[in-house]
Amino acid sequence: RIACVVSVVSHTSRHTADSLRDTVLPRLRATVRAMERDLREAPAEPPAAPAGLATWTGASKQELGREFIESLARGLTVITAFGEGRAELTLTEVAQATGLARATARRALITLEHLGQVTSHGRAFRLTPRVLALGFPPLSRTTLPQIAAPHLADLADRLHDSASLAILAGDEIQYTARVAASRIMSVNITVGTRLPAYATSLGRVMVAGLPAAERGPFLTGLHALTPHTVTDPAALAAVLDDVREAGYALVDGELEEGLRSIAAPVRDRTGRVVAAVNVAMHSSRRTVEQCVSDVLPHLSATAGAIEADLRIAGRFTRPPLT
Repeated sequence: RIACVVSVVSHTSRHTADSLRDTVLPRLRATVRAMERDLREAPAEPPAAPAGLATWTGASKQELGREFIESLARGLTVITAFGEGRAELTLTEVAQATGLARATARRALITLEHLGQVTSHGRAFRLTPRVLALGFPPLSRTTLPQIAAPHLADLADRLHDSASLAILAGDEIQYTARVAASRIMSVNITVGTRLPAYATSLGRVMVAGLPAAERGPFLTGLHALTPHTVTDPAALAAVLDDVREAGYALVDGELEEGLRSIAAPVRDRTGRVVAAVNVAMHSSRRTVEQCVSDVLPHLSATAGAIEADLRIAGRFTRPPLT
């Protein structure tokens, strides 16, 4: 199969037709043969994994059976193909972005166009403002705690320990979402509770995310809440530097004897730390090392999931932090 064509263009002052044929053509043919050899010998690239629906429809259909509506999934996947930087797509581009067959993508686009969700201009398709009616009204009222709630519930269910979300409120942290563990002995903290930022894992991971010049107010007025509380400003500043480098904070018995917690930051679309999520437990539940090895991976994944949902919501509105 002819893949491409190679040519040589010369001004008539450099070559006649005969000299092109006699002098240039042999070199041109040698060059083409070398190119063809390189193409034949080049290792075949593995096919790219289909994006979008094709990567999960099969598994979802197998898991849910008749409860899973593939046609609905296909239509929604076509809508999501029009992401950032892809305001206008051709049929081929939609098929590539979703992993759907061209015929399937075409039927979905025709249906969406009939419903007024998509408009076509020549070979290109665009979403219409009507698409906003599908999700923007409720999305515009969604808060960060609402975004985080299902992820915290999943985290608490997996670890069987309390999971919380908090923001900075002055020099304190304020709990904005929480899923408590079902235990006889548990930490009595509710949404709205405030605690000093300097002695909590949530506070430290958020303060560590601030520029160094903005950390000053959090390094003053330190007093011991337990014999283990860090109260020396220089020592706390060093701890914050370590937290920033590590990407998490672990506090062991500094807020309350026997209470151990580990926290990870939650960042917005700009990379700014706007909140933090943590897991808290009695020190008898896990050692410090086990908190890092067993809890931190789940905690980091939860923070990442919250950030992903926050980024999506942030494309349309700025979700309130409380």
